[in-house]
Amino acid sequence: RRVRRLLVATANPGKQREFRRLLARLPARVVTPDEVGLNLDVPEPHETYADNARAKADAYARASGLLAVADDSGIEVAALGWGPGVRSARWGRRDGGDADRLLQAVGDATDRRARMVCVLAVGIPTDLDPRVELFTGVMEGAVAAERRGEGGFGYDPIFLLPNGLTTAELPEDEKDRISHRGRAVQAATPRLNELLARDA
Repeated sequence: RRVRRLLVATANPGKQREFRRLLARLPARVVTPDEVGLNLDVPEPHETYADNARAKADAYARASGLLAVADDSGIEVAALGWGPGVRSARWGRRDGGDADRLLQAVGDATDRRARMVCVLAVGIPTDLDPRVELFTGVMEGAVAAERRGEGGFGYDPIFLLPNGLTTAELPEDEKDRISHRGRAVQAATPRLNELLARDA
């Protein structure tokens, strides 16, 4: 019985670590692009999380011939007209710290509602073209008044949950259970199990 490999289609070390944990229970060996000798630069010019995630899953499934998971995710903030959304990664990159820049942009706004959204794309290699299936996860919360916590990455230190903690203050297993990425993986898990069992 051979072990199927499941490719996590991202070069982001924070996402790689999180996906390794989230996918650990699947009957597969989770591998990163480096581990299979891939170095792809997939543009993400699209206007939706789904289109960006689909482009990455498709490109990596084609290049590797492996089942590939990719995601596109972002933070949506009421005080910023529910942005930056799909532009979250690029928006933050422009001047150093994404979380710090977001805090600055929100300032002392009274409406601090926010949500983290993840669209997970599963690229399924077929003889001709990969097929891509999409799954979504959302985590509701607010923008904290200041950075708190050492865990996670990206916007975790300023994403405030209803329990009063930021996602950077949660133990990893608790964060994985409720996070936008965790919820998207939970939604995809039955399908991933099915695909991995298909020709094991």
